[in-house]
Amino acid sequence: MPRSAPWIACLLGLLLFAAPALAASPPPWGTGESKGEDLVISLVTFSPGDDVASWWGHGSLVVEDKRLGAARLYNYGMFSFDSTMLGRYAMGRLEFWVAEASVAGTYRAYRAYNRDVRVQELNLTPVQREEIGRLLATNVLPENREYLYHHYNDNCVTRLRDMVDRAIGGQLREADKAPGRMTLREHTRRYTAVSAPMSVLLDFLMNDEIDRPVTRWEEAFLPDELERQVGSLQVTGPDGQKAPLVARSWEFYKSDRKPPPEEPPNYGPWMLLLGLAIGGSAVGLAYWGRRGARLPRVLLGLEQVVLGLVLGLPGTVLMIMWLFTDHTVTYRNENLFLANPLTLLVAPLGLMLTWGSARARSGLRFLWRTLAATGTLGLALKLLPAFNQDNWRLIAFILPISLGFSGAFDLDRLLAQVASGSRKSERQPLSSTLKTP
Repeated sequence: MPRSAPWIACLLGLLLFAAPALAASPPPWGTGESKGEDLVISLVTFSPGDDVASWWGHGSLVVEDKRLGAARLYNYGMFSFDSTMLGRYAMGRLEFWVAEASVAGTYRAYRAYNRDVRVQELNLTPVQREEIGRLLATNVLPENREYLYHHYNDNCVTRLRDMVDRAIGGQLREADKAPGRMTLREHTRRYTAVSAPMSVLLDFLMNDEIDRPVTRWEEAFLPDELERQVGSLQVTGPDGQKAPLVARSWEFYKSDRKPPPEEPPNYGPWMLLLGLAIGGSAVGLAYWGRRGARLPRVLLGLEQVVLGLVLGLPGTVLMIMWLFTDHTVTYRNENLFLANPLTLLVAPLGLMLTWGSARARSGLRFLWRTLAATGTLGLALKLLPAFNQDNWRLIAFILPISLGFSGAFDLDRLLAQVASGSRKSERQPLSSTLKTP
């Protein structure tokens, strides 16, 4: 099974602050004590929060036995912070599991964090309720509870989707064959719009695997999307009549937060302007320092250090993730034309430039020429169908920087040659310029 998005992989799991897992005896719907007509199955959706871990929202299933007075919330977003967690996280092999929690305790926790708690009671037959209750009680057992997490294909919300769909005989999946509203990248960008730097970073790290057209079924990796789809679904009952899947819905708590935007932000023009400004600043500093002034040289060197780290570190991480991990969403990423381990080398050379190193100037000239050439190649390859990654925003930002710095060091070299020629001319004896009569 493909695995991806390590920087996202832990996010939904971090939502486990909601309530401690229960270590109680098996629930009555797991032992056969419950009767289907006494059970209530509800899909609960929690809205996004402030921190990165909660940007995506969360979802759970609640099973309640009205007759026996038992209720439990099932959370598929659990994972462990142990000594091996970081290694598994880095390699894209993070395991999640499902656990039971207190319904009231979970609701109170989300209310304390000022996040919506929205409940949809599902309109299921007694047999279907029993099936979901039994499956959840079975899934939570130690031998069954773990699964290999995938942010888009197998997460704490897709598990709920699959269970509800199984209970209603595949009717949700059949209805969700329709084309999705947008690609997975666009959904990711709109949910990360609360932080432009993080949104751009994730945009940089992900390849065209999330740019293909998707169905509504695939869009339901998001809690809000699953809630929307379940709320609009009409299901055919045993009597052949259609009825809404949601019997009733209500809000346990309504926060004052703004919901995620319906469309991803349009960062492209701003990123182009920023890229042109940074690239142009390098040319300006090179011209300013044409007479050997120290300040423009130091400023130009510091620019190299910052850009080498800001662009080079993600580029190096991206290369490592392609070559050595299971994060398939980073493989063969076209953004490596724009920023890669070569970019990271700009930082130490920039530091050397602030000290006036001539070798640093030569090395930086070579690096920026190479990066400008690879970036231009990446742009030209967009003409081919195979190079269809949605990375125009990154091209608009990074390519002008590479071209600008490449031009700056070419200008620096040209000005140095002109200055050197001028000095030689000044030192030349006047007699050598006169012709013999």
